[in-house]
Amino acid sequence: MAGWSAVSPGTDLSQHARVLVRVHDAVLAGARPPVRPRAVVARSWSRALGLGLDAARTNTRAPLPFDEVERRRRASPLALVVDELRQVLGSPADASSFLVVVTDADGVILWREGSARVRLRADALGFTEGARWTEAAVGTNAIGTALAEAAPVQLFSAEHFELAQHPWYCTAAPIHHPVSGELLGVVDVSGPALTLHPVIGALVETAVKLAEAQLWRHHEHRLERVRRSARAALAVTRGPVLLVDDDGWVAHRSGIAVRDRIEVPRPDRLIAVPGLGLCTPERIGEGWLVRPRGPGDAIDAELDLTGAPVLRLRTGREEWRTPLTRRHAEVLVLLHRAGRAGVSAAALSAALYGDGEHCVTVRAEVSRLRRVVGGLVATNPYRLADGVTLSVVPPHLPPRGSSRSGDG
Repeated sequence: MAGWSAVSPGTDLSQHARVLVRVHDAVLAGARPPVRPRAVVARSWSRALGLGLDAARTNTRAPLPFDEVERRRRASPLALVVDELRQVLGSPADASSFLVVVTDADGVILWREGSARVRLRADALGFTEGARWTEAAVGTNAIGTALAEAAPVQLFSAEHFELAQHPWYCTAAPIHHPVSGELLGVVDVSGPALTLHPVIGALVETAVKLAEAQLWRHHEHRLERVRRSARAALAVTRGPVLLVDDDGWVAHRSGIAVRDRIEVPRPDRLIAVPGLGLCTPERIGEGWLVRPRGPGDAIDAELDLTGAPVLRLRTGREEWRTPLTRRHAEVLVLLHRAGRAGVSAAALSAALYGDGEHCVTVRAEVSRLRRVVGGLVATNPYRLADGVTLSVVPPHLPPRGSSRSGDG
């Protein structure tokens, strides 16, 4: 049995559901409940009440248009493993009274399977493809609460915030990219509350582990294809060089100890790589050959905050610049202040959001930042890479050397 299960083996589900209704009604009325709700449920109810949601009504969940759902499916890495998830969970779903749902990292339902009878009940609840099932949209539910808690969640009956969801159980676990750690989405199994079986949690955990293992294999196979496609070019290339895929993951390195990822390569655009300086990416087969343009591996970076954030990089006489979002600029400033010791995801969460409970969001932001600046930001802990010196030009001041805050 999963350690996060909502019920224990042998629990009388009907009686337990009646107790939970009394707990739900008391807590939302501000009265003393007959028993305390589970900690994960209490936290989620508190968040839902803080958002001003009404448990007595079905909160808005208008689904996205079909074309947008299709676009998200094509863009999602989970499209690579949805067949494996169907194999593990789909057959039991067809034979039982539950649904299998896969969402993206935004909590939008991309795939849904299960018995026709349960699908009809889910349709009436708005539990359909394209609907966003975050806590902010529909209150306490396993998908949204798993996203908020960054952990697997199982909810039974009146542990859901909305009254309309009380006839259901739901069991959800996040899926992360096994290489980058990026949150990709959530796998959920939901069904009529009184049909909950203790094995459901373990089944969902198994499906997630198999999906993440398959994602790792897809990643390794892709890098191997990149290496094979560039074999002839690598054989005649001299000096330090990197071979990367379309997402900047390193498939081959020679003469440089760069880590796992660099900035996403683009044609006719320089790339700043610690240890190589400014480089020119060259399309080779299914990947990119990345070589230095000139001598010198030190990179001087300047984060200009006098207007819209801009990052400028210099190595030797070469210069490179790219716009950044405000959030990515905030992250770089925090890494700059942390120095070489770096900072943890929890510490970044506290600095950006006021608490340490947004680690999943922080990891996603840093992953997106690394798609832009690549190896300039190192991980474990988060910090500026060796060989990178960062200065910050504060807002509302001219970009003069005297206004810089020093190196990182």
